[in-house]
Amino acid sequence: MKKLKETVSFKFREKASIFFTALHPAADGASRAKLLAASRKRDYDATHHCTAWREGNPVYAFGSDDDGEPTGTAGPPMLKVLEGSGMTDIMAVCSRWYGGTKLGTGGLARAYTAGVQGAIAEAERMELVYTVIATAMGTISVPPDLAHLPFAAFGAFEGVEILGQKCNSEVIQVTFSLPLEKRFAFESAWRQRSRGGIVDWFETPRR
Repeated sequence: MKKLKETVSFKFREKASIFFTALHPAADGASRAKLLAASRKRDYDATHHCTAWREGNPVYAFGSDDDGEPTGTAGPPMLKVLEGSGMTDIMAVCSRWYGGTKLGTGGLARAYTAGVQGAIAEAERMELVYTVIATAMGTISVPPDLAHLPFAAFGAFEGVEILGQKCNSEVIQVTFSLPLEKRFAFESAWRQRSRGGIVDWFETPRR
């Protein structure tokens, strides 16, 4: 997976219409709403503000919006480019100023595609794209007298991060994350080490 360090933009003209595409780091809906509102305020005279976004590592949520353009000619093509790039926690906003010449559905799709492709190329040229490792997050529980077991299990797997611990007189619960590709190997190792213990994996709902 890849992420963006900071906002980057790309602008071009197609048959008298101007397309301005900005890529923003955005990890949640609140951030995306704020960025879109800022774009609408800044470029208030633009005809459309089309969007596409992806969220999560691994990606569990994504979406797009044509903002008045013919259905499927703006947001979906933009999202397809983001998917192909492998980028996440990102939002693309493409503002269009209509120049009086219709581009047709195919022309619009190509233009919005080119806008996001151009912005990504610019981000790569400026070295603003970096690689992240997809992770899985889970919880394991043991009685207090076996509190050492989770940490013994974690020690056999590189990349484990302890996210939190809860304990009382009956149980100790440890929340952790590890590289996604090690999820099933850890689950099997924990089952053997704890003699049947399970891992409660966090499953983030799709939107």
